[in-house]
Amino acid sequence: MSVYLDYNATTPIDPRVLDVMIEVYRNGPGNADSRTHDFGEQARKVTENARKQVAELLGVTPEEVFFTSGSTESNNIAIQGLREYAASTGKKHIITSSIEHKSVLNTVKYMESQGFDVDYVSPDLSGRVSAEDVLRRVREDTLLVSIMHVNNETGTIQPVKEIGDALAEKDVLFHVDATQSCGKLVDEIRDLNYDMLSVSAHKFRGPQGIGALILKRRNYKLPPVKNVYFGGQQEHGLRPGTTPVALVAGMGKACELAQAKYKEEAKENRAIRDEMLGLLKKEGVRYELNGDLQYCIDSTLNICFDGVSSEALMLSTKQYCAISNGSACTSKSYDPSYVLTDMGIPVDKIESSVRISWGPGINRDEVIDNFKKMLKVVENFTFYTE
Repeated sequence: MSVYLDYNATTPIDPRVLDVMIEVYRNGPGNADSRTHDFGEQARKVTENARKQVAELLGVTPEEVFFTSGSTESNNIAIQGLREYAASTGKKHIITSSIEHKSVLNTVKYMESQGFDVDYVSPDLSGRVSAEDVLRRVREDTLLVSIMHVNNETGTIQPVKEIGDALAEKDVLFHVDATQSCGKLVDEIRDLNYDMLSVSAHKFRGPQGIGALILKRRNYKLPPVKNVYFGGQQEHGLRPGTTPVALVAGMGKACELAQAKYKEEAKENRAIRDEMLGLLKKEGVRYELNGDLQYCIDSTLNICFDGVSSEALMLSTKQYCAISNGSACTSKSYDPSYVLTDMGIPVDKIESSVRISWGPGINRDEVIDNFKKMLKVVENFTFYTE
């Protein structure tokens, strides 16, 4: 039976999360913003309890948590929501990296079309951007620096700690896309200096369709972010629309579970990675790791199998494991991965690269057994192409 190894695209929902959501769907019909009856009050209590659960995981206050539909919406609000502030201050310079998720890259490209000046910082072969390269680009008119915490394709951890600490003393807003690190690098996120942070529940065994934007107070004031579309006053007007109470409850439960188990889960993820790396060496297949392993999160490997087409490998091993060759958001494109391209990896290597990602709830024995079977297929491909 095939084992699911595409956690960076989305994770299987935790059954305990699903139970909480079903309970709300069955017995909580109220609108969280209805103030005239007990059903609305109960929905509000469920929502606020979940807000506390998110806040506790991230080490912020509940008042700093704003629910959204996920990281894509959070990223759009964090960036586009600064237009009014930019107009009033004259700050129209943005710094980001060339390997951000498309929800950041396409948003800052839109901002460019609206008169903003954007610097794109490229990584080196390690998959990391240089903190010094980011910081040296800061100008008097710099409005925002937006850097992801963990890259979704390579699993490479970016130097957001160093960048955030340096920007804390400057009049520059800092946004971190923590989609791939939330629920995993818990202590690291709590220790970050940032103004805005984006998370999505389905990346850590919560439901799809719900996330949050964290707006941290600086000198008792929230970042000057405004709503990017209009409606009611839900989420203090920042994200109008009826609150999806069951999804919110599910995200809260996922945060509670992640907080309770993140250290244990990190050890298990590391053990799986170490076994995979041992098998790669033992089986003698020709391979290269994309990105520097010392900076990589424990639950992701991006591997180039020399001379083996990633598309052919994925099709030939789908009965063993579900893997990918890049971001789910770009899977319909036949262009080489823009992340690996900007790292300086040659096209022929990119076309032989696959991403393997895993996480909580997975069976280690099944993973290793199916990974061995995948490597046998790699060996056969290599035999026939030599």
